[in-house]
Amino acid sequence: MKHFSAEWKIQHGGRGLHELTEKLQDWLQSIGAREGLVNVFVPHTSASLIIQENADPDVQRDILGYFARLVPDDDPHFYHRNEGPDDMSAHLRCVLTQNSLVIPVREGRAALGVWQGVFLFEHRTRPLTRQVLLSFQGATGEF
Repeated sequence: MKHFSAEWKIQHGGRGLHELTEKLQDWLQSIGAREGLVNVFVPHTSASLIIQENADPDVQRDILGYFARLVPDDDPHFYHRNEGPDDMSAHLRCVLTQNSLVIPVREGRAALGVWQGVFLFEHRTRPLTRQVLLSFQGATGEF
């Protein structure tokens, strides 16, 4: 059994779903992953990870709209406002999602469903650079 790890810096334009699927599949191929598990982790409290449909952009718009209604920016009930009106709402949106994904790897690829994609879900409105940590454990080599 082999173990590989990597760190990515993801720059983006702010709040939204930023797809990582192709980058993840390319990384697995580059290390010769065959069968095992890949863990994707973001060490942040205002960005998270989700697996979601990546075919119809309306799904992403609806997710963003739902979170905007569920946890609005600048809610007058929030005490924590240190970094602006989107600060506490970003923390709460992160609590409602996840910081880590574990995905099976089969035949050298993350075993995602036909319409599934891996997304960095940025909850802050300004452009940022986020860290994504990857870890693969399993078999490598030729098929």
